[in-house]
Amino acid sequence: MVVFSIKGPAHLFQPDSYFGITRSATYGFLAALPLWVAYEGLILLANAQRLGEIRVSADIWIKRVLSSFGDLGLAGLGVVVLLIGIAVFIAERKKNVPLKPSYLFWMPLESALYAIVLGWVVGMSVGALFNFAPPQVAEFDAPTQLALSLGAGLYEELVFRVLLVGGLYLIFTRFTDKTVAYTSAALIAAAIFSAVHYIGVFGDPFTLPSFIFRFIFGLMLNILFILRGFGIAAWTHAIYDVLIVIGFWG
Repeated sequence: MVVFSIKGPAHLFQPDSYFGITRSATYGFLAALPLWVAYEGLILLANAQRLGEIRVSADIWIKRVLSSFGDLGLAGLGVVVLLIGIAVFIAERKKNVPLKPSYLFWMPLESALYAIVLGWVVGMSVGALFNFAPPQVAEFDAPTQLALSLGAGLYEELVFRVLLVGGLYLIFTRFTDKTVAYTSAALIAAAIFSAVHYIGVFGDPFTLPSFIFRFIFGLMLNILFILRGFGIAAWTHAIYDVLIVIGFWG
């Protein structure tokens, strides 16, 4: 891992540095795999004693899309994940992305730092304006809360960062430059990310302070996704939610 260089801070973000390599789709996919395995395993255990099934909303949206292909679509989710991984490796093969297992260890640690800093900065700023406490996880048992935290990091980042921010960026670049496209995509996606938390059976009652908190937090995740890639954004979101579950901020 590059920490200091005589070439200056810009060297840290070169394609062959830790930051450059881990921003790639290859490392985003590899870093997300443990979150996917842990979430699917824990949510199955958590739902074992329930008549109904509780899952992250973004997870349900994706599975509804897959269900449109029939039972094979849902049963083939693991195959879909495998095919995505193969596609990523093929797409980035010409980039010669090196596989360094130690980087997959450092990525969650880097994300934990971001989770703490973002949670503190966003919570303090919104709290100072509105005397507001950050939203808490829904009142489920601890295993369910843990599973939902990991699932939110994975599936919400996939939907709101990869698909929404990425999709909006591709649309906007047809009409404007990259900076304006990224800025517009980040702002719109953050507003949508915040708004969906008030929809559905388990949606929160709408309040302006909570909307602004989620908007700013979503915007920070969008920026993190643009600068550091999907893997870091997913782990940052997941760790932030886990820290709420364990009462890190009191």
